[in-house]
Amino acid sequence: MIFRAKDFNDLSVSELYEILKSRCEVFLIEQRIVCQDMDDVDYKSRHYFLEENNRVIAYLRAFYNEDDDSVVQIGRVLTLKHGEGHGAELMKKSIADIKEHFECKKLCLHSQKYAAGFYEKFGFKVVSDDFLEEGIVHVSMELEL
Repeated sequence: MIFRAKDFNDLSVSELYEILKSRCEVFLIEQRIVCQDMDDVDYKSRHYFLEENNRVIAYLRAFYNEDDDSVVQIGRVLTLKHGEGHGAELMKKSIADIKEHFECKKLCLHSQKYAAGFYEKFGFKVVSDDFLEEGIVHVSMELEL
């Protein structure tokens, strides 16, 4: 398994294809979320993923918050294989790279409510009431760096 951290323009065509394929598999097919996944945020994001046999098995993207450039937003977090530690490995390595690559004081994300405990293991704290995003209950979470 290989960890990769790349800005959009550094992704190969194959890597981008595999990222989009995994996002479709999890968000559209598994979770039945109907939205425009390719939202132009990818262009300004740093992409983090675990690759196994040329397949993206875990992924997230990070980008500066458009309202506050001291905050980095994390999104599109996924794993194809649950319960095997891929999500934890991806988060640990991605947070380390974010600290080096971005000049920021805080990380933010919208977590599906059931997954908040996962992010709490990395120091994130719930900072909002429940809200619906794409029909799924979420909470906002933050990690002070």
